[in-house]
Amino acid sequence: MERAAKKESVEQLHEVFKTTGVAVVAHYSGLTVAQMQKLRMQMKQAGASVKVAKNRLAKIALEGTDVVAIGPLLKGPTVIATSKDPVAAPKVALEFAKTNEQFVILGGSMGKTVLNVDGVKALASLPSLDELRGKIVGLIVAPATKLAQLANAPAAKLARVIQAHASKGEAA
Repeated sequence: MERAAKKESVEQLHEVFKTTGVAVVAHYSGLTVAQMQKLRMQMKQAGASVKVAKNRLAKIALEGTDVVAIGPLLKGPTVIATSKDPVAAPKVALEFAKTNEQFVILGGSMGKTVLNVDGVKALASLPSLDELRGKIVGLIVAPATKLAQLANAPAAKLARVIQAHASKGEAA
């Protein structure tokens, strides 16, 4: 790799690290190309991305970013999964690790907070941002629905009473 290409690679990685909410580092030695493509596809669907870069260049790119703490984890054949959503990358990485023994999660970083393997697992168990938004909207809409039901209930009861009284009059 020539010097200009290395510099461009470092700049691209630096931008990714600057804008990411969470980064997960894992060893991927022994994975096939098809398995890596599957991982990339799953990450993309979740709104995350996967980068394989030379560890030395990645460490240079980490300088001046919030996720600089993952530097010591970059040893051996590593892959870095990043996402703006703090749950997306850890969730996909953990699911992928369950089905692929060669994919070993080493740790990660959420902002300036360093995460060990248990921290990554804890993040993965949280609901995603979209799930939380859905729950909040459901909670906000629920009282309005109840109010509408309560407002319509007296009129419906009155209509039933009148109908019962009318049918009683017809029967007599």
